[in-house]
Amino acid sequence: MRAPTLDLTLLRTLVAIADTGSVTAAAKRLAYTQSTVSMQLQRLEAQLSLTLHEREGRRIRFTSEGERLLSHARRLLALNDETWSDMQARQVTGDLTLGIPEDYASLLPSVFAYFHQLYPAVGLKVICGTSTHLVEQVKAKELDLALVTRQRNSPGGDVIRREPLLWAVGMNQQPLLSDPLSLALYSPGADVFREVAEQALQSAGRSWRVAYTSQSMAGLAPIVTAGLAIVVVTRSMLTPALRPLDESSGLPALPMIELALHRAPHRPSEPARRLGELIREQLAVPEQAL
Repeated sequence: MRAPTLDLTLLRTLVAIADTGSVTAAAKRLAYTQSTVSMQLQRLEAQLSLTLHEREGRRIRFTSEGERLLSHARRLLALNDETWSDMQARQVTGDLTLGIPEDYASLLPSVFAYFHQLYPAVGLKVICGTSTHLVEQVKAKELDLALVTRQRNSPGGDVIRREPLLWAVGMNQQPLLSDPLSLALYSPGADVFREVAEQALQSAGRSWRVAYTSQSMAGLAPIVTAGLAIVVVTRSMLTPALRPLDESSGLPALPMIELALHRAPHRPSEPARRLGELIREQLAVPEQAL
């Protein structure tokens, strides 16, 4: 004989009661009336011919049968939700263009892989450039999204995370830390790192010379690892070839910077909306963890 089919709605009510501890709280979570929640629990017990719960004042205690069913219910609901999300995700189609500075590309491989897994029918194009230029492209509707360093003269965007800026030198070799300091900095206009570094040094009364410039860390790294200059990076940009300098270096403290997600000034497409949500979810880091 074929086994009866369990009602997932009743199982979801059971889980809500277990999670909240009472019919009243479960009703609030599910947007039901209390009587509806009680009735659904009774229907589930009648369907299984089992006593699943006992009252302890206003709270509910599950019997051993109720605890067993609860374990099954969580797995069934998880599989149902996973199936629903998967089938809905595969209906998302279209093209999407994201802009990022080259130095932030290392933050996103897992995001890109997961996004492609969820939405294989979406054509994702990634363009690298300076934060300033990428923001301009978003405003001109040439990009759907851009993940950039938040600009002081054009804040905007949705802040995804904040990171401390650090002075760093080569792991095995470093320049003298006396004035004038030898710096490897981003090209003017490439990012706010250069502006922040120069302001901090000026406020501290230090002198410096720019020994090397580039629009990306890939261009700055060789001279830094060779011990010829100091560079400014975020903590997430540190590599095994770089060593951050602490307060004992005598260099001034640097502020936090913000990574912001900019969206084109029109209603976002479904692919853009979902990628934006995924970037926020995957990149958000509590500041105490930095």
